[in-house]
Amino acid sequence: MADRTRRGGGDSREAAERAFRAATTRPAEVARPTQVAVPRAREMVSIRLDRDVLEHFQADGPGWQERINDALRKAAGL
Repeated sequence: MADRTRRGGGDSREAAERAFRAATTRPAEVARPTQVAVPRAREMVSIRLDRDVLEHFQADGPGWQERINDALRKAAGL
């Protein structure tokens, strides 16, 4: 039987598994950061609109996205 005292007295596989668990286990006291809601924050989305609807809002020049947003808020009753 081999003398294990020179190697630290443990099985190398067990030591590797302990090290892996220690490195990959999240401590219970670490809380995940929470997202703070920003009032009226804008979010980029992709939406498909009919060409005539898009042209209607773009006809008045810059600010057409804001006008679409206002029209959608009004239609949604917000």
